[in-house]
Amino acid sequence: MADRGVGTGPYAELTFDAEGDADRASFGAVARMEATDLLVFAHGWNSDRSTATRLYDRFFAPFPGLVGAGVRLGYVGVVWPAMRFSDEPIPDFDPPGALAAPGVRGAALDPATRRALGEFWPRREEALDRVAELLEERPGSTAAFAEFGALVRELAGVDAVPSAAAPAVPALFTQDVVAVCRALTLALAESGALPADITAHGEPGGAGLRGPGQRELWNGAKELLRQATFYRMKKRAGVIGERGLGPVLARLADERPALRVHLVGHSFGARVVSFSLRAVPSGARYVKSLTLLQGAFSHYAFADRLPHDQGRGGALGGLQRRVDGPVVACHSAHDTALGVFYPLACRTAGDSAGLLGFDERWGAIGHGGVRAVPGAPRLSLDAVLRGGLPAAGCVSVDAGSVVRRGGAPSGAHSDICHEELARVVVTAGRMGR
Repeated sequence: MADRGVGTGPYAELTFDAEGDADRASFGAVARMEATDLLVFAHGWNSDRSTATRLYDRFFAPFPGLVGAGVRLGYVGVVWPAMRFSDEPIPDFDPPGALAAPGVRGAALDPATRRALGEFWPRREEALDRVAELLEERPGSTAAFAEFGALVRELAGVDAVPSAAAPAVPALFTQDVVAVCRALTLALAESGALPADITAHGEPGGAGLRGPGQRELWNGAKELLRQATFYRMKKRAGVIGERGLGPVLARLADERPALRVHLVGHSFGARVVSFSLRAVPSGARYVKSLTLLQGAFSHYAFADRLPHDQGRGGALGGLQRRVDGPVVACHSAHDTALGVFYPLACRTAGDSAGLLGFDERWGAIGHGGVRAVPGAPRLSLDAVLRGGLPAAGCVSVDAGSVVRRGGAPSGAHSDICHEELARVVVTAGRMGR
């Protein structure tokens, strides 16, 4: 039966910790479902437990009226430790006035976000208290920015000067912190989260600076803190997918070999479900479809060869072949989280000269679809709803006709609760009437 605030059922949850360890009781509830097909949905970054439940309740609602008579759907919500910034509005869940209010967010941390940061980074209270203090006071000195940058790097777990053997670290955490905060402040203005004329302001303490004054740059400093949580969540989502969800689905397939699994992920949840393919045995056919809604990972992820480095492939190169059906990447140009901030978050230190410059290497699959995969068609949402999807392989679907609402700074990133997108999932899984 449906429970936990989700009105469509049977519903159960798969709960994972930050290392990908699954709650044992949650597996049993899923394994006992009387279903022919399992719809497994992983939430994204701007989520806590309550927000994820509301998302699942809203997204699952149309499915009973869309699937064929021979399909008995079981609904599974993946719950993993993400980070909810409570001042970032979500369409359908937050008051309409919250979706369009440039400049009201401010640099200070609201109490709910401060509590969430404490849960996200446990046992780091002293560092978080100092971060909150700096954002509240906005001191007009470069020394204060340097201190803030050091605290954020410490929280993110990166070195100011990474070694040659260390994994690539985004330039946001290695370059001059004032320059980074300036770039992020301008990006916030571009997204509509701050007044568009912010570059003309000359607040006290900004003497000698080009563009925003130093006190205004604390808006960018708060965004740097947000990017630090994204950096940790990006790594965490891959771990949970590969070491957590993937093995759980493989075990489920062993116990229920006739069960058909359909994976859906939003934002970093798209990374969770995609990285679960690494644990799917070659030749297995239990994953019948994969639908990515505003996926927050590279648009080159499924490429066998990277255009800018022919000696390497994407992180998931070729793994679309482990899906017995299509891999559908829904994308929208109205998603400013992926169009503006994702490239900033991914750009590595060697490319710091143009933090705000466009570079194909850092594009997200949820902003422009799948890239560098030969034979992957690009379709409009209307074309898919009228004519269907390919039987297998990667396909990009421009969902911008419905994924278009949202406030700054993320734009339409979380605008995914639409019957049209539910119909895409049903079509991908060949579950329709």
